[in-house]
Amino acid sequence: MANSNVKPATGKLGIMVVGLGAVSTTFMTGVFMTRKGLAKPVGSMTQYDKIRVGRGTEKKYLHYKDIVSMPTLDDIVFAAWDVYPANAYESAINAEVLKEKDIEPVKDELLAIKPLKAAFDKNYAKRLDGENVKQCANRWDMTEQIREDIRNFKKESGVDRVVVLWAASTEIYVAPDMKYHGTVAALEQAMKDDVVDKIAPSMCYAYAALMEDAPFVMGAPNTTVDIPAMWELAEKTKMPIAGKDFKTGQTLVKSGFAPIIGTRMLGLNGWFSTNILGNRDGLVLDEPANFRTKEVSKLSTLESILVADKQPDLYSDYYHKVRINYYPPRNDNKEGWDNIDIFGWMGYPMQIKIDFLCRDSILAAPLCLDLALLIDLARRAGRYGTQRFLSFFLKSPMHDYTQDEIPVNHLFQQYVMLKNAIREMGGYEADEELD
Repeated sequence: MANSNVKPATGKLGIMVVGLGAVSTTFMTGVFMTRKGLAKPVGSMTQYDKIRVGRGTEKKYLHYKDIVSMPTLDDIVFAAWDVYPANAYESAINAEVLKEKDIEPVKDELLAIKPLKAAFDKNYAKRLDGENVKQCANRWDMTEQIREDIRNFKKESGVDRVVVLWAASTEIYVAPDMKYHGTVAALEQAMKDDVVDKIAPSMCYAYAALMEDAPFVMGAPNTTVDIPAMWELAEKTKMPIAGKDFKTGQTLVKSGFAPIIGTRMLGLNGWFSTNILGNRDGLVLDEPANFRTKEVSKLSTLESILVADKQPDLYSDYYHKVRINYYPPRNDNKEGWDNIDIFGWMGYPMQIKIDFLCRDSILAAPLCLDLALLIDLARRAGRYGTQRFLSFFLKSPMHDYTQDEIPVNHLFQQYVMLKNAIREMGGYEADEELD
């Protein structure tokens, strides 16, 4: 390693996951199976990707672990919260993502993960009905109870560091409101005053994590850490945060395919995206208030890649629509279907159809691993606040909208940001331009 300024990844890394459903049990099972040499962590950048460091005769292509100190999969210890009391083994079986033959060899490890009682408010996810929930006097009490969970986990498991990762359902949309979300003081007051419609349970998890020295990753499109109060808290506690929403299926396609249209200077008339999915996520998103949260995150992708101001002839007037349909027969195997109307030479119209028959949790599991390992890396490197280099993994990258900052949604630009951050943390020159 070059002159890396990263603290070494000694001891165990605790990953506390909010939600013990399809995504998180697929993630955990994969980690346990890979440890035993019975599976491969396909799709994980931290396990497979190689980055160029140096130029000319000094040029080398190295795995992340050879550039910066990284934990191994053996160093990971899991814990989770969930509204349903089922342990990770029962939940993995119930989710019907993985075949039993891919779960049974690590049954003991999964049985040992019993969910802590969730901090939950049914108004934020009306379709969920679990009894494994905390009794809280108010939002402040909810936060205190989560902090205690994190402290107890550290004590009982003996982990060196903790990362908190949200892999639970999408909450109803909470619009940023500076009266409650503008400063840490305002946020704390709103928690104490129990302003339930402005303080989502996820905000309590994030606040608790940062106060207990744990970086926080938002894997749903919730507003949670995407408010000035949380940015201020991340600065104050010197903790990294990242979000929002795992970039798994359709948005991955959009952030990778839209650059083809833009790079070839083709015009766009419209992009209609529809999804059918049947897992618990689909059930929750069937509720309009929850879908609104998702829609906001999915709609922003295209507009920052194909920009009217830069190419008015091509992108000044396209129609962008996103639909999500709950369709139980598909379970976790969702279908992302894109109908793209483009135009070319002399304005002649053409069409592109992309039908992505994907498995939501199979795509999300490696993102969970990478985000947890990389935000832990950021923390050991002394980086705090919003980690924009993690936008590669996220659907709606966090940015400072109070300053009209435009997020980078272009997949290949995001990849440059990721590589440059790893190079920098490894003591190499961040030598790629973000064109």
